[in-house]
Amino acid sequence: MTATEQRHTEKMRRVQAGRRAMMATKTQEKGLLIVHTGAGKGKTTAAFGMAVRTIGHGMRVGIVQFVKGAMSTGERAVFDAFPDLVTFRAMGEGFTWDTQDRARDVAVARAAWDEVARMVADPSYAMVIADELNIVLRYDYLPVADVLAVAAARPAMTHLVVTGRNAPAALIEAADLVTEMTQVKHPFRGGVKAQPGVEF
Repeated sequence: MTATEQRHTEKMRRVQAGRRAMMATKTQEKGLLIVHTGAGKGKTTAAFGMAVRTIGHGMRVGIVQFVKGAMSTGERAVFDAFPDLVTFRAMGEGFTWDTQDRARDVAVARAAWDEVARMVADPSYAMVIADELNIVLRYDYLPVADVLAVAAARPAMTHLVVTGRNAPAALIEAADLVTEMTQVKHPFRGGVKAQPGVEF
């Protein structure tokens, strides 16, 4: 072993010992309130990746889409292949600028939220994803207080994942994990339309 390799091995042993000591202090298990927000792409994708992990462990996932219900998506086709583990409710009717009917948008948002609340209260779901809920909250179609109350009352091991731009400050404050996606470049700005497998 060369001197460089020896130094590397010794450094990695120290790093390993430090990591093991840190991990030994992490003993708590609990359901998390997780928020994926920000202007960058990947919020729903990240949440659905977590759903795949949950399915891989044989645990149930509930998914409610607040906006994208009007679209046919690749992820829906995949999740439909696991009917015993995934309940997928696409309850949105498209973006508010397409519907142009605030009263209807509010009613649709409330129906979708009621489904999320039902799933969250059911301890058989390990994870519930409220996809694009932050858009609903931004437009005041649903009180943030309703979301916080359901999140606070959820079963101890239930994970609640909320996606969408412009997460309200109160939701961010209450969350256990918040990731903000930052847009650096996006092909849409260069005239490239949404494409299967990338956007839906």
